[in-house]
Amino acid sequence: MSSPDRNDTPVLITEAAPSYEEQHAARRRKYAIMMSLRFPCLILAALFAHTWWLALFFIVLSVPLPWMAVLIANDRPPRKAEKANRYEVERRAIAPKSPTIIDG
Repeated sequence: MSSPDRNDTPVLITEAAPSYEEQHAARRRKYAIMMSLRFPCLILAALFAHTWWLALFFIVLSVPLPWMAVLIANDRPPRKAEKANRYEVERRAIAPKSPTIIDG
């Protein structure tokens, strides 16, 4: 039987980071998404060529995308700052005894 005071979340026994393969897959996914945004920006710039400021906006937006994609893809994800659910012993204070006073 579980009591209402009991926390049923599993106890974390390691603080290991995600595996290298998981990190690499996430970085590849971010890189692919950012690089896939560049081509539509250039297409939109060509479509809005009659509105020079909008075409310029899309061109300027597409120029730093490869640089940002490489920086983000090569960056390691930050460590998660989460509180680990660890077993904590309930400590009880010992009740102080009344002091013995000896009158001399």
